[in-house]
Amino acid sequence: MDTRLELANVRGLMLRAIGDEKHEESSTSTLDALWVLYDRILRIDPGDPTAEDRDRFILSKGHGPIALYAILAARGFFPAAWLDGFMAHGGRLGSHPDRTLVPGVEASTGSLGHGLPIAAGVALALRAKRLTEPRVFVLCGDAELNEGSNWEAILLAPQQQLGNLTLLVIDNRSSSPDMSPWQERLGGFGWDTRVVGGHDQTALGAALGVRHDSTPTAVVADIPEGEG
Repeated sequence: MDTRLELANVRGLMLRAIGDEKHEESSTSTLDALWVLYDRILRIDPGDPTAEDRDRFILSKGHGPIALYAILAARGFFPAAWLDGFMAHGGRLGSHPDRTLVPGVEASTGSLGHGLPIAAGVALALRAKRLTEPRVFVLCGDAELNEGSNWEAILLAPQQQLGNLTLLVIDNRSSSPDMSPWQERLGGFGWDTRVVGGHDQTALGAALGVRHDSTPTAVVADIPEGEG
């Protein structure tokens, strides 16, 4: 069965779910990167979402989950009808993703600064289990990286040689102070750091496809101001 996504369908599902809620900007800035991940990179099976040898994706930027929900629905993790209940009383799809309610969600997130440390722990656990093929991806916002717990994980990952870990940063100029230049800031800690256009799907695919044996990778998706 062909499981490749159609971006137009995903975008339509996302906008249908948003309705009158004010989550569009946070979600549109992540949509291209998430679409590339789920369409071209991640080794996942909606029919077996907890397979031990799957790749893992953690949305640390958990306060903007609509793009992820739309993609999971389009990939068949749950019925698209669930999107109509976004943030509704009794619905499964809340304003922050809940791993106990939503198939395909690896971690309950939204408290900023938690996702990257969780992802580093998952990467370490996979290595301890001698699972060498699965990769761990985590998406953070640029402002979120002001949290100290993230920098502890940024220090830890190269020290532990977590080549199975990829950090995806959505840089939409929301951080104060500015976190750039990214190659110096993250590269100085030992990450292979690549900055690409946040809506350039070809560049995103090439950067996210990179994996090293012992060096973690950081991909910064640059979103020009005003583009969302």
